[in-house]
Amino acid sequence: MITIIRSAFFALIFYGFTVLLLMVAVVATLFGVRGVAPVATCWSRVHRFLARWLLGQRIVVEGILPQGAQFIVCKHESMFETLDALCLFDRPIIAAKRELADIPVWGFIARAYGLIIVDREGGAQALRGIRAGARAAFAAGRSVIIYPEGTRVPHGEMPPLKSGFAGIYALLDCPVIPMAVDSGRVSPRNSFLKRAGTITYRIGETIPAGLPRAEAERQVLVAINALNRRDAGL
Repeated sequence: MITIIRSAFFALIFYGFTVLLLMVAVVATLFGVRGVAPVATCWSRVHRFLARWLLGQRIVVEGILPQGAQFIVCKHESMFETLDALCLFDRPIIAAKRELADIPVWGFIARAYGLIIVDREGGAQALRGIRAGARAAFAAGRSVIIYPEGTRVPHGEMPPLKSGFAGIYALLDCPVIPMAVDSGRVSPRNSFLKRAGTITYRIGETIPAGLPRAEAERQVLVAINALNRRDAGL
């Protein structure tokens, strides 16, 4: 019952605040990323605050968060890590599937922020667009984050990476920093209920550029699943 009450209050406050912030963000798009980025960061920080003090979710980071412009690949178990990314890094740019970019209002704001659109049907042209977006992000001192599994994965599962990761890795030709997260233990995908507990990020060892595709995928897969365990202990 406590979990239900906490989750209901969280949804009411967070999504109510999100609607208000979307209106502010629409106006902020007139100033480009300089206007939208502070609004997006505020949204992320409010989400973390509510997760901590309404849901009882603590954040632990194992390892040192990378500074400056980096290519980061992250485990994807929940909406939590996509919202929390702006608390971890300075104005990071996230690569997301086209369906998200096409959401009315939100998609318009996300594009203004600098969202990199991943068009899975776009072939080589889409990859070139991703490379151009990533290089522009690096030039601006912003990290690029991708979720190589392509969708949220239940905690404990370890699906193969989507083929797009290998193409992006080869095109960018830069080191990769893998990051594991176990958010699905307390904020499972497609669930209204969010439990109290600890969400851990684990920063893996940097994976060098230029590895053969199979080896790069193997190292990333192991690193982003470093926190995988099926136990429900909090």
